[in-house]
Amino acid sequence: MAGHSKWANIKHQKGRQDEKRQKVFSKLIREITVAARLGGPDAADNPRLRLALDRAFRSNMPKDTIERAVSRGAGDTESENLEEVLYEGYGPGGVAILVETMTDNRNRTVAEVRHAFSKAGGSLGTDGSVSYLFKKFGQIIAKDSDEDKLLELLISTGIEDLESLENGRTLINMEVENLSAVKEVLDSETIEIEESELVMNASVNVELDEETSEKVIKLLENLDDLDDVQNVHSNAEFVDNL
Repeated sequence: MAGHSKWANIKHQKGRQDEKRQKVFSKLIREITVAARLGGPDAADNPRLRLALDRAFRSNMPKDTIERAVSRGAGDTESENLEEVLYEGYGPGGVAILVETMTDNRNRTVAEVRHAFSKAGGSLGTDGSVSYLFKKFGQIIAKDSDEDKLLELLISTGIEDLESLENGRTLINMEVENLSAVKEVLDSETIEIEESELVMNASVNVELDEETSEKVIKLLENLDDLDDVQNVHSNAEFVDNL
């Protein structure tokens, strides 16, 4: 799982400037709206909405903005114009990339995604060309560096593995259905959660040299910055000295 873990770590280390906060909020609003539309406005009965709300609160999104997004999803027909579309492609070095989008205009979105791939020397693939390599997992970044303690606390929840990150954090991977249980244990132990999300981890990673790593990271960042893109996943194994 190191490919996505490294990309996640790079994203969190680089952080998001204040001027990009609205872009982050826009992505979260779309996710909350669609989650509420598909699973209902009650977070207790809608795991996808509960996860989206957790991320919104940790991103310091105003409460009234969150409530409007839930209401829009639950009753506003405008939310029905948004659809989820998955794009698959290849980046520099033959890296496989999945791009999760929410869009009200497929033609606009596919054009922007294709341009990002082409500009980086990659290519947009056909449906199923790389998605078979990926499986969805739950992922949590905890603000605690004591792996032994975390392993003891979480072993019964069915976690897959732990990975140390910089600045006293630990990345925890688990099956999707175990995400809530892991979060509950961490909350009960007052261990702060920096991020919790669903990610696509690859069964086979591609090791890259420094030059190709930088090219792939630039492509992932450009894709992630597109308005219609919600998440980006790859099977890149980046060099450690980035």
